[in-house]
Amino acid sequence: MANLEELLHQRLAPAFESVAGIPVDPAIRRSPRAHFQSDAVLALVGKFGGNPQDIAAQVVKAAQLDDLCSAVEVSGPGFINLTIADTALGRLLAVSCSDERIGVPQTGVPERITVDYSAPNAAKEMHVGHLRSTIIGDAAVRLLEWLGHTVIRQNHIGEWGTPFGMLVEHLLDVGESEAAHELSVGDLNGFYQAARRKFDADEQFKDRARRRVVLLQSGDETTLRLWHTLVDESKKYFMIVYGMLGVRLTEDDFFGESYYNDHLQSVVDELDGLGLLRESNGAQCVFPEGYTNRNGDPLPIIVKKSDGGFGYGATDLATICHRLRNLKAIRLLYVVGLPQSQHLEMIHAVARDAGWLGFPARAEHVGHGSILGDDGKMLRTRAGASVKLVDLLEEAVSRAAAVIAVKNPRLDEETRAAVARAVGIGAVKYADLSTDRLKDYVFDYDRMLAFEGNTAPYLQYARARICSIFRRSGAEPPQDIAELVITEPAERALALELLAFGSVVTAVAETLEFHKLATYLYSLASAFTTFYEKCPVLRSEGETQQCRLVLCDLTARTLELGLGLLGIESPDQM
Repeated sequence: MANLEELLHQRLAPAFESVAGIPVDPAIRRSPRAHFQSDAVLALVGKFGGNPQDIAAQVVKAAQLDDLCSAVEVSGPGFINLTIADTALGRLLAVSCSDERIGVPQTGVPERITVDYSAPNAAKEMHVGHLRSTIIGDAAVRLLEWLGHTVIRQNHIGEWGTPFGMLVEHLLDVGESEAAHELSVGDLNGFYQAARRKFDADEQFKDRARRRVVLLQSGDETTLRLWHTLVDESKKYFMIVYGMLGVRLTEDDFFGESYYNDHLQSVVDELDGLGLLRESNGAQCVFPEGYTNRNGDPLPIIVKKSDGGFGYGATDLATICHRLRNLKAIRLLYVVGLPQSQHLEMIHAVARDAGWLGFPARAEHVGHGSILGDDGKMLRTRAGASVKLVDLLEEAVSRAAAVIAVKNPRLDEETRAAVARAVGIGAVKYADLSTDRLKDYVFDYDRMLAFEGNTAPYLQYARARICSIFRRSGAEPPQDIAELVITEPAERALALELLAFGSVVTAVAETLEFHKLATYLYSLASAFTTFYEKCPVLRSEGETQQCRLVLCDLTARTLELGLGLLGIESPDQM
């Protein structure tokens, strides 16, 4: 569907420039006073002076708006109010009937983009703390790919370092086959905790574990084979969780800490050659400008520790080098919790100081808040442990199944199971993505599974209702309509919402504020609900029915596409 805001911008920008003598952003936005409003005159008057209403009137006179607007008015201190003509709405909507992208073109400036997200630790369960990064990262991948960018998924799992000496040694004690079985059934936490208890209680085991770390880091063949067993079984388990969530991560997307081992020394050498390294208490560090601790002392990124080992900073710097130099990415997204903000800022600052990260490349922290329990604290089990992600998802699907069984008992068992999964998983995802990602939110099954309000089930049901219209009538969505006849207020309101989709998607691709896409989809579903109540579809006739069927079809397709970009399925019946 044509982007109305973009069309108005194309018409008003030349008019403003002809009046002001300089390029001017028309500053168009939706308005309760009309369909749209331009506020640009206010900024012009503030800069050059003059009578705001006179300037606005000159802009209106210069603009070519007759085919788009039924009314253009100047009000207040130079506001330009724009009411879109019904004929324009009908014409623009008709263009999208046969377009699978419903009128939203791919980007004209495709980029190579890396998305770093999920990042669980090998030999540990995925828990609720991994949910936001995984969901938000998946939505970013889906949206950016759909717009035509080349997206490279990066799952930077933790699978190297001191703990793995302990884990490999425990694996030897348990026995390879028994350990592999234990890990394959998903008891990663049990395996890790048993190793940790032994490490804390047994000095002999602790010494063996420390020696094993040295063997691992030196490339000992037996130790590496055992380490691969741990990591490979962990990856299989992660893929089960990703399958439940319905995200696009694959085993090819795993790039753990070990992947960068061979590059760490070269990173240190390059930083040294650039004069960026300083020694601090025997460690080799970089001190990016402007970062200090509570005492005002410069904050370091430790790239090589005093014992000769490499710090996490070295791995992170090797990672950014790899993505810029080898993957040729120019937009690097890090979907990581807000507590990591300063660390990532410092890493990116060092990359800029080293000359690695420069225009047009840019690195962005796509930060997010935490998931809380109803006590306002981090969500945990009653025993105080982290909530396993598998348990959380299974509970959501189970609760959705109970709701679906009551609402539509006629569904066969197979369909009911599929719908329950779509609704349960969709509810979890939407509750997350409909929240400003910078904020924390309280996890509440009852709220997220409700069929009223801004929830996934409400949006899914709105689309399913449209599917039922076509199913009951046997009608096919009209394809070849030159222009929709828009006459009723509810039709007009729905048409305006449909034509806003392109501008919302384009904006979200830049900001990755997915709650704005969710808010749009809720507004669209609400507008459709009003339309459905006010404007009979199957009881109307002739051209009116055809136009209303087109509105139904475009709404269903937009809801399905919008939810799909969020990683949420849209069942045809519920």
